[in-house]
Amino acid sequence: MQLLQFITQNWVEWLFAAITFILNCHYRDVKKRLAAEHQKSSAIAEGVKSLLRESIVHNYNKYLERESCPIYAKESIKKVYESYHKLGGNDVATKLYNTLLAMSEEPAQKEE
Repeated sequence: MQLLQFITQNWVEWLFAAITFILNCHYRDVKKRLAAEHQKSSAIAEGVKSLLRESIVHNYNKYLERESCPIYAKESIKKVYESYHKLGGNDVATKLYNTLLAMSEEPAQKEE
């Protein structure tokens, strides 16, 4: 009888304790999943940044040999560099990017 009376008098407290426990468990689970997703997202961003940097280096080597960089290539390189820069990339690729933009758009006339 006393147990039944205790439960009826304190059911609200027990309900809130149970809800708090359930929410706390759910919060921990969500926090773990969020941390895992953040780690995965960071790895993907680093991979994309590496691919964009490789593209800039490849274009630099390609157009350095030709001694000119056409306007359509410069536009493409600008888009690649902007994405690269937004991902936090800013090293040697910046120098290569600036060199590419400074190149002539028309091929040099070769003397025969």
